[in-house]
Amino acid sequence: MRYIIEYKIEVGKDLVKSLKAKFNLDDIEDVKILRESIDARDKSKVLYNYLLSLKTKGKIPSKYLKTEKKIEKLNYVKWPYEDRPVIVGLGPAGLFAALYLARCNACPIILERGEEVSKRKIKVDNFFKNKVLDLNSNIVFGEGGAGTFSDGKLQTNAHSPYIRFVLEEFVKHGADPSILVSNYPHVGTDILAKVIPNIRQEIVKLGGEVYFDALFYDYDELKDGLLVKSTKGDFYTKHLILALGHSAKDTFKLLYNKKIVLEPKPFAIGVRIEHLQKDINDSQYGKYAKYLSPANYKLVCHLKERSVFTFCMCPGGYVVASQNEYETIVTNGMSNFKRDGQNANSALLVEIKPEDYFNGNPLDGFSFLESIEKKAYNISGDYKAPANLVGSFLKDEIATKIKTVKPTYPHGIYFSDFKDIFPEYVIKALKEAIIQFDLRLQGFADEDAIITGVETRSSSPVRIKRDNYQASNRYIYPIGEGSGYAGGITTSALDGIKCVISILGGKL
Repeated sequence: MRYIIEYKIEVGKDLVKSLKAKFNLDDIEDVKILRESIDARDKSKVLYNYLLSLKTKGKIPSKYLKTEKKIEKLNYVKWPYEDRPVIVGLGPAGLFAALYLARCNACPIILERGEEVSKRKIKVDNFFKNKVLDLNSNIVFGEGGAGTFSDGKLQTNAHSPYIRFVLEEFVKHGADPSILVSNYPHVGTDILAKVIPNIRQEIVKLGGEVYFDALFYDYDELKDGLLVKSTKGDFYTKHLILALGHSAKDTFKLLYNKKIVLEPKPFAIGVRIEHLQKDINDSQYGKYAKYLSPANYKLVCHLKERSVFTFCMCPGGYVVASQNEYETIVTNGMSNFKRDGQNANSALLVEIKPEDYFNGNPLDGFSFLESIEKKAYNISGDYKAPANLVGSFLKDEIATKIKTVKPTYPHGIYFSDFKDIFPEYVIKALKEAIIQFDLRLQGFADEDAIITGVETRSSSPVRIKRDNYQASNRYIYPIGEGSGYAGGITTSALDGIKCVISILGGKL
């Protein structure tokens, strides 16, 4: 018989031996892990939580049995329209929308302002090493979007029948199968650089066309559609899918001038905080750390006026330079599949509300962020990032030397007073949160930990208003994180898929 069971076991124990002893089984023919998570609330006994598929001749008591969750399959119907859809942006939303459309014989046209991954990586490396920034092909723009140079985290709080589809497509195109069972799936920057081109190649094989270095800069409204203008030519369509990244400020200005309805929205700003990964492992897992992969964390606190939270936590990762404009500082985090770097890093972000920046123009959020990014640059007048030790920051002092935690930001750091960059309410919130988080994660307020600024691109400051996926122009379909409807790789991919389903007349 094959059973689906939920099972807990202490980390470090043998799973098969434990199962045999628990259920008095003589034989176990096969054990498959369907889902895996770690329960580390009790450091004296850290547990694996498993959903298992178990094949045995023995009997399992009914109280342990579970029903395997049904996986929703996508249907591919033939594209019913005469025009070819045009997608602007080849980040997760655009990529998965294009993949679905290609399998529906829609032969989508994709315009990406940046370059393909292999060429883009050369530009990114050149910026890290020589401070030579390409404005259109960088860590933000290019094939795969900003997510290509990240941890490739796929965990989401969203509930969608298509999440499994997204995970399976990543595995099909080269990601490690462990993402199908992990409660915190991640692909890794090094693996994503191979997976993304593989997905693109399938799109092309099915009749799609991908144009790199293709900046979308305008469109003309025709009687029965749009003439989409780009640096690689003009394209007619009745289905313009805008999978914009959150940094496509010029494109949002175009849409505003075209009378597309935009809305200011909340976002967050802050810093990257780096600890020794070993310290995070010990704090999270105690004596069990030697058995487990590098530990992560996710923390949030709701202060009197606003929330503070960690975001895009990268175990064994690196703080990277993520600007797409000259004379600005923007940070982000990344880690490879093995997560074997010395440091852990995470964004530490403070909630920003529209009333903090909105002066009547929906693009005011971009101006607010640009001001902070330029202030950060002007601290050193170089691409060195402003930084401080946590201990010094909490005491309103400026550190003078690095201690046990070595910063990983590629251009180096410049010890600074963040009061010269952030509004006072951000400084206050960061301090309160660090102290609160230390009560939940011992060592979070370690004096030697480093905060590096500024983290300003965690989400878009604007939303393109849409109804049933259409914007105020009936031929335009805004999707993904940049358009204000997702937060991360998985939710962006899901939004792209759902948009195509909507266009095809399906139910979401």
